[in-house]
Amino acid sequence: MYAVVVSGGKQYRVSEGSTLVVDRVAAEVGSALTLDQVLLVGGDSIVVGTPMVSGAAVTATVVSHDKGAKTEGMRYLHRQRRRKQKNGRASLTVLKIDAISV
Repeated sequence: MYAVVVSGGKQYRVSEGSTLVVDRVAAEVGSALTLDQVLLVGGDSIVVGTPMVSGAAVTATVVSHDKGAKTEGMRYLHRQRRRKQKNGRASLTVLKIDAISV
């Protein structure tokens, strides 16, 4: 059984027992989390929501909070001989999918 859920404005395809890396979620490590924005539930029969599947939910456990890879950007202003650098790292949360309920 699998489902398509929305977290942080992005869509993810999840199945039971899999891990998922999403944008930072305000929850403590080890706590349970319910993702109730389910767009599609698949398995033997496919249930498609309009836009959400009513009554469907995905329960997950927060495994850890991490930081993503470092991104670097550079801008060069050519007549002024100036360089400007931007760096950043995304704050991420790792979730373990426990169950999908319809």
